Amino acid sequence: MNLDLTRKRALVCGSTQGIGRSSAKELALLGASITLLARNEDKLKEVLQGLSTDQNQKHHYLVADFSDPDQLKLIVNEYVLNNQIDILINNTGGPAGGK
Repeated sequence: MNLDLTRKRALVCGSTQGIGRSSAKELALLGASITLLARNEDKLKEVLQGLSTDQNQKHHYLVADFSDPDQLKLIVNEYVLNNQIDILINNTGGPAGGK
């Protein structure tokens, strides 16, 4: 199967490790422009540098913490108002484990 995501824009939440990071890397390899979303800016910069730009994509990142819903809502709402999203990877580290 040949999946071409050239000119598609993906917002990948929780994108500094695990499923989110892997999803961002694969989507970029398939041609998508990626916006990373996570709370750690240093890790976001690291992941951003590792994304493929073979299709001349432009990648970006947003810093937001899913444990702060008000901040998250402001940042994501502003982003959505000004950018098209074709693909959403709605991934987080999940709630804290129970005791």
